[in-house]
Amino acid sequence: MNTPVRVALVAITKHGAQQTADLARQMPEASVCVADKFAPLMAGLSNPVRAYSGPFRDEIGALMADFDQVVFFVSLGAVVRLIAPHLKSKDEDPGVLVVDDAAQFVIPVLSGHVGGANAMAEHVAALLGATAVLTTASDVGKTIPVDILGRELGWKVEAPKINITRVSAHVVNGEPIALVQEAGSPHWWTRPTPLPANIHTFTRFADVDLAQFKAVLWITDAEVPVERWTALPERLVVYRPPCADVA
Repeated sequence: MNTPVRVALVAITKHGAQQTADLARQMPEASVCVADKFAPLMAGLSNPVRAYSGPFRDEIGALMADFDQVVFFVSLGAVVRLIAPHLKSKDEDPGVLVVDDAAQFVIPVLSGHVGGANAMAEHVAALLGATAVLTTASDVGKTIPVDILGRELGWKVEAPKINITRVSAHVVNGEPIALVQEAGSPHWWTRPTPLPANIHTFTRFADVDLAQFKAVLWITDAEVPVERWTALPERLVVYRPPCADVA
């Protein structure tokens, strides 16, 4: 069972608080964080409301620690400065998003892929009738997100971080990539467009001519010998579907 995503909607101005209240009505599972003087604007909401009275900067540490997604109705520059002292790593930081003052654009600022900010931006934008401004190359290019492939299906990525970095670059740069699926659900590609032309699919690793490909994405439940990792330095990423996930 998926763990519910903890979302905070945050504002520091009266106008921002009004926008936050409008969004909160469409996201009853989200918490709201506003200055106590704007708390009355949240009347009638079923959402939990976190009203603060001190400096706003004192709230940032708790917001970053307590939530998976933090949606700020605050200027982008201010958000960057506020969150900077609290950043840890892409594996630990929550998704951080900014909504502009006219609620026309939703911008993922931090943890777009691993933290889920890109997906949340598209969700929030749909609710607001806004545009999600995605800058992550794999999203803009409509190609495979190497670091989170199959995550919604429970797949686990298995590879050194340098492999993920290098292979991600090869994917977005249009280099020839072999994708070998020997296990797991075949329903992992959910975009309306076909797989990019540089992604070549196989059902057996043995069928891949490794000299023809810059990298290999291997979806398998087989053991990967050390020799295979050694033979494909910084070129191999392995995905492990759950045992019950059948093709």
